[in-house]
Amino acid sequence: MTTTPLPRTLPAWIKALDAVVLPAFADAYTQVQRALRDSSQSMRQISELIQDSPVMALNVIREANRDAAAANKPAESLEVALSRIGLKRAEALFQRIPAVKPSEVPAPLRQLMLISQHASQQASGLFAARLARLWQEIHWSSLLFLSPIWTLVAAHPELLETWEQRVLVNGEPAPKVEQELLGISLLDLCIAIAEHWALPGWIALGYRLLRENRRMLIKALHIARDNEHPLHQQQMLDADPELRRWLTLPSNTIVLANGLALSSHHSWSGIHSLRWQRLAGLYLQVPLGELQQLVHQQAAASAQAIGPTELWHPAQGLLWPWDSQFQQPRRVEAPAAQVQVEPWRALCRELLSERSPYGNVLQLSATACQALAAAGLSRVLLMLVDRRQNRLVAQQASGLPEAAARATLDPEQSQVLRRLLEKPALLRLNPGNVAQFSALLPGTLKTLFPGEHVLLRSIGLDGRVVMLVVADQANAPLSDASVQAFGKTVQCIERALATFSKRGR
Repeated sequence: MTTTPLPRTLPAWIKALDAVVLPAFADAYTQVQRALRDSSQSMRQISELIQDSPVMALNVIREANRDAAAANKPAESLEVALSRIGLKRAEALFQRIPAVKPSEVPAPLRQLMLISQHASQQASGLFAARLARLWQEIHWSSLLFLSPIWTLVAAHPELLETWEQRVLVNGEPAPKVEQELLGISLLDLCIAIAEHWALPGWIALGYRLLRENRRMLIKALHIARDNEHPLHQQQMLDADPELRRWLTLPSNTIVLANGLALSSHHSWSGIHSLRWQRLAGLYLQVPLGELQQLVHQQAAASAQAIGPTELWHPAQGLLWPWDSQFQQPRRVEAPAAQVQVEPWRALCRELLSERSPYGNVLQLSATACQALAAAGLSRVLLMLVDRRQNRLVAQQASGLPEAAARATLDPEQSQVLRRLLEKPALLRLNPGNVAQFSALLPGTLKTLFPGEHVLLRSIGLDGRVVMLVVADQANAPLSDASVQAFGKTVQCIERALATFSKRGR
């Protein structure tokens, strides 16, 4: 199958992400819209309400900084940006943003925004009080630091899951994974988007720090390791004035805050988390133990501000012993199902009967679904194509939520589905191609089969596709034997359909 691939160059990615419209959570959206129409609300009060919706804040700042007059001096805070565009223009801007329930926003995007909110809390709690005049820059730059990645995850949520699996779980080098998935460096993309949107200047500076100042960062980390001897640390900094000046730049606070939030999201006790804690302790000139206490307090404050959620918040991990090895809970995949040889053979014999034993298609598809389940596929969805081939309707489901039985798909919304309906074909998703194909699949299918190991097979009859089979083994890797059993079962289903179509002739 040939499909339109993901962008592979920086200009193409900028164009694609610039077109992404991020959704806002309905509750915060409604409050802001009500305040905009209330003449008694001040600009500051409205700004405080917008703070509860990072997406709305991002849109206001982007809109304000698009103006040619502001090109040389981007707005560093929401209140300044709101003052520039005015309330009427802000109201018109918000009308272009979809307001949705949190449950309707892809989980990877909501999770990433939670990390951004946690980072903003860390930045405000650790650094804003010490740099009081810069609190607005610290707050908004830390909150929006990951916003270039928000749009990437909104457009292609599967990329975050693939990156996490390969980098955090499998331990592959991040630059290699990013090059394979995106065609470019993620840091280069974030810098380009931050500058294209004219985000607060500290954001691009922060990404450049990670890309271009690695030598300084390594030197600072080396000194930060000696956290039990603060006097010796200070002497080493005094001996390197360039490093001391670089380390104490206010713009570094947002990188430290996001480093703390991202690393603790994965593991409080991991080496990456410890490095960011030591570096933040060196910046603030406080011992590691005191720094950890401060960071834990801010994590708890962030969790309280966000409130109950089914997402993972690092504050949950603080309930565990500090010296234990842990990381964020991940979905536990069920073990791969095994082929039930005798039941499978019996069902296949029924499908291959010379005279069709079925009174209708529903009975045939029920046997087909049972045969696929017996072949070791723990999740199965059979969909029929209507006569005009403009809609797929669920006919049978196994191992899936009840909603799967009512699922419908529009092939016009998916290039992959259109190709599968042209002629019988097999698409086997795996970690090597999931980034390419998953973005072209309907969201319904990705919700029902949220994994990297999925089989999609269209089945034909008399020159046209009449059925689509989607199956997996609860995201366990598919062995060659499993794929062969799937293929043989599909052949039996094709034969059964042909025999059924000739009944009564």
